[in-house]
Amino acid sequence: MTRAFWTGFYNTVAIPLFWLLLQVGSLVNSKIRRGIRGRIRLFDRLEQEVPHLKHRRRIWFHSSSLGEFEQAKPIIAAIRKKFKNIDIVVTFFSPSGYEHSRNYPLADLITYIPLDTAANARRFLNLIQPDAAVMVRYDVWPNHVWELDRLEIPAFIANATLRRNSARLRWPFNSFHHHVYQSLSSILTVSESDAESFRRFRLTRPQIHVVGETRYDQVWQRREEAKRKHLLPPALLRGKKVFVVGSSWEEDEDVILESFRNVYRFDQSVLMILVPHEPTLETLERLEVQLTYLGLRTIRFSDLNDFSHEHVIIVDSVGILMTLYQYADVAYVGGSFKQGIHNVLEPAVYGLPVMFGPKCANSQEAQELASLGGGFIIRDREEASSVLMKLFSDDRNRKRAGKTSLNLVKRNTGATKRFLEYLYPILERATSR
Repeated sequence: MTRAFWTGFYNTVAIPLFWLLLQVGSLVNSKIRRGIRGRIRLFDRLEQEVPHLKHRRRIWFHSSSLGEFEQAKPIIAAIRKKFKNIDIVVTFFSPSGYEHSRNYPLADLITYIPLDTAANARRFLNLIQPDAAVMVRYDVWPNHVWELDRLEIPAFIANATLRRNSARLRWPFNSFHHHVYQSLSSILTVSESDAESFRRFRLTRPQIHVVGETRYDQVWQRREEAKRKHLLPPALLRGKKVFVVGSSWEEDEDVILESFRNVYRFDQSVLMILVPHEPTLETLERLEVQLTYLGLRTIRFSDLNDFSHEHVIIVDSVGILMTLYQYADVAYVGGSFKQGIHNVLEPAVYGLPVMFGPKCANSQEAQELASLGGGFIIRDREEASSVLMKLFSDDRNRKRAGKTSLNLVKRNTGATKRFLEYLYPILERATSR
């Protein structure tokens, strides 16, 4: 099927249907509702803000949400350091990414990406006039890509991933995506497996190269920044074996809390720092009741001045998980009993054994950690208790697993530098004009 066919189908069927689903979804989902409201008068705001950008040369970064934007940050930081005469425009699809990143200091303009109609794509790119575009991981909007191609603006995918069994590789989706990816300049993948998957589209235009995962660079940089922060007094941790549970959902807590209680019965030196994914008042009160029922005394992070040897610190603040991992001996990463695991690299970069549940197919890093012996997949309370007990009781094995985690991160840093080898020549030509 031709590109003309897919362009027509996408704009007359797929986009109207997508818009309709968004409208229906907004009736029951506050996140979708925020995204729609955030785009009201979007172009009016852009027409006011773009003229205030300082430079004629610009690069556009697009991320779906906050997690993908973390992968763009080391690239943006390197560009900002090398080029003083380029403006950086950042867009998001998700309201969570936009709302958490509105004050990101290295970007000159931060906004939502407009709905992917052909008219919106033309208007948006005519306004920001980028010299290059970088889409992070997978959020590639066809009309914007086709318009970049028409304008002869180089477009990249950074940290590109594509599983071998992806629906994008099956007919008829493979034909559609062939015409989308064919309009790109470069697809820079995380692994050789990802590169092989993209090659199955039989693309002739874009370069496909393996450069690695910039998240390793980002997490290494954040570790260095976190080490300069001191959130817990040394006296509180003296003689303790610390178990940090990060980004936990209720499904994780149903497994992990009782497992920790079982370990505490044998070793009273253990201390849990529990960081719920959404520390709402309802969540905090539920956890306090649940832990009290298990015979464990709790204190909230905001009340640590009154610490009196409680068994569990419940963190009621946001944005400090990465720093808290530095105090851990063992970590558990949440989401892995619910919908998909969160970031395992954050504890791994501190040289920690990392525990997580069975829903980890969304994370290549988690699977690699488990295969190497730095990560431990647990499927129920009994297994969680057993693994946690072994890690706390056997210092040699715990340190060996932690070293394996750290070595995985060290071995994979450098993706940012490799990515920039493809992007810098374009930016240098743009700034020289």
